[in-house]
Amino acid sequence: MRNKILALGAAWTVALLSSPATLADGSRDTINIVGSSTVYPFSSVVAERFGKGGKYKTPKVESTGTGGGVKLFCSGVGVEHPDIANASRRMKKSEYDNCQKYGVKDIVEVKIGYDGIVLAQTKGAKPLELTRKEIYLALAKRVPDPSCSDCDNLVTNPYKNWNEINPALPNTKIEVLGPPPTSGTRDAFAELAMEGGCQSFSFIKSWKEKDEPEYKKICQTVRDDGAYIEAGENDNLIVQKLGANKSALGIFGYSFLDQNPDKVQAAIVDGVEANMENIASNKYPISRPLFFYVKKGHIGLIPGIEEFIAEFTSNKAIGSEGYLVEKGLIPMPADELKDVRDETKKLTNFSM
Repeated sequence: MRNKILALGAAWTVALLSSPATLADGSRDTINIVGSSTVYPFSSVVAERFGKGGKYKTPKVESTGTGGGVKLFCSGVGVEHPDIANASRRMKKSEYDNCQKYGVKDIVEVKIGYDGIVLAQTKGAKPLELTRKEIYLALAKRVPDPSCSDCDNLVTNPYKNWNEINPALPNTKIEVLGPPPTSGTRDAFAELAMEGGCQSFSFIKSWKEKDEPEYKKICQTVRDDGAYIEAGENDNLIVQKLGANKSALGIFGYSFLDQNPDKVQAAIVDGVEANMENIASNKYPISRPLFFYVKKGHIGLIPGIEEFIAEFTSNKAIGSEGYLVEKGLIPMPADELKDVRDETKKLTNFSM
């Protein structure tokens, strides 16, 4: 019995030392990727295909949210830190500065395409049409006082039902399931949808020149009284919850709508439908580019990083008829993709 236990212990030791994450000499032979839940499914497909090529191990991809992923990415150089961070928005100046602080000096930014952020409802519900102004009034923590149309003052959001904002909207409770503050989708939604609607109030828009931090706080701070429900980084969970709550809305990337056409449908925003054509042409008002960031200090240290970048940026992956377009990615125009590929091949340093 004792010999059997020793044999099992030895087997476990060998397995751990030779695992893709960490080798016996402390190096690593598997690319580690963290970040955006929106980019996660695209990155996972590329990783799977890359691994099937046989030359390199299948990269490890984790969905941590853009903010959480970039924080891990920027925490240092070395095999214990991620090699790539997926992002559903561009890296912030504060994040870039944090990278520099912890020695992540050389970074390559790679744009992979575009995505729309949808306000989705369960399939079969009466299609909802919203403006960005109505979205702001439904979800902002502070809004213009509805009892005083001539006053330039803000109050804690008093709206409980959609028809209180606009009588043409349903007489149903405002319930929106969405991502947490660490999510790039949350950041982009706050900027594109909420701030876009906030700007329809001239007295708030005028504050941008006087006090931009306060202006951003007013326009982008989400209410915390239960009307907005944080549903984590798992967008598939939001899709499932919409099926159980017919009157709720959910916020996630277009790709999840595209992958679940039998379960959810998107609200029309500012009179524009959320579809590939409208997102690609920038007609749909809540659209954004998608990225991943590469740590140049790990190229040569971790095998396969340049080859993985080449696979991800190839025509067969993100071209107009690429396999990621089939998964819901909105492709870049051909000339833009060529520029991205040229800069990526050069490993041009990203800077702010």
